[in-house]
Amino acid sequence: MPRVRSRRYLMCPPTHYTVSYEINPWMHAGVPTDPATALAQWERLRDLYLELGHRVDVIEPLPGCPDMVYAANGATVIDGVCYTARFHYAERAAEGPAYEKWFADAGFRTVRAQLTNEGEGDLLLAGRYILAGTGFRTDRAAHAEAQEVFGLPVISLQLVDPRFYHLDTALTVLDDDLVAYHPPAFSPGSRAVLHRLFPDAIIVGDDDAAHLGLNAVSDGEHVVHAPGASTFAEQLRERGLTPIAVDTSELLKGGGGAKCCTLEIREAGVPA
Repeated sequence: MPRVRSRRYLMCPPTHYTVSYEINPWMHAGVPTDPATALAQWERLRDLYLELGHRVDVIEPLPGCPDMVYAANGATVIDGVCYTARFHYAERAAEGPAYEKWFADAGFRTVRAQLTNEGEGDLLLAGRYILAGTGFRTDRAAHAEAQEVFGLPVISLQLVDPRFYHLDTALTVLDDDLVAYHPPAFSPGSRAVLHRLFPDAIIVGDDDAAHLGLNAVSDGEHVVHAPGASTFAEQLRERGLTPIAVDTSELLKGGGGAKCCTLEIREAGVPA
């Protein structure tokens, strides 16, 4: 059964958001972005979390970091320990130290990554495991580094479709023992691993995945997702979960949805 508790999230307003470079297949520098729409969509997402009883902290965005709005990539935080991000592309390199400073200033123990990883973009806590993506952004060797930091088993999953360049675009952790994922985003071996670990997983089809429907946020009862993922929403209802569609179409131009904009802060002593 779903297990609900109040969550703590870190978000970054899209003050400097635009698409001025292309580092994933969703980004097209020639397509204009609308700052007012991006901000309104971000505020709606933040306000929804507050309405659901969650806490939202906000980090100050840095000029020259248009992708900093995608806070999930900034770190991985489990049991009060912050494992910092080390970005693959130079365009995002400054974000890692900015998020590290925020967590250090907030009193968290920070561990600086020595290997390339993009935070919760590729490192997702699922009960007693960390599911870890590789293939496009995060080095496979960083999976072992994360295991040493957190003392949790890390399950490596190979991503093979460039559209799903982070694990959180191809898989959603819905609860400790329930995930949803899009099988074609993974190598055959990784699909087999997911099937063994999560035999009751929700299997998401091409259309919903193409709307970035799996870039979703679950609190154990409510699942915030892209409006275009309508079949996924029905699948969630069938499992007793409550889907909530939130339009993040302007932020999708940079390759992110609700999850990309949301970094979960798991504090020491608080059950994950």
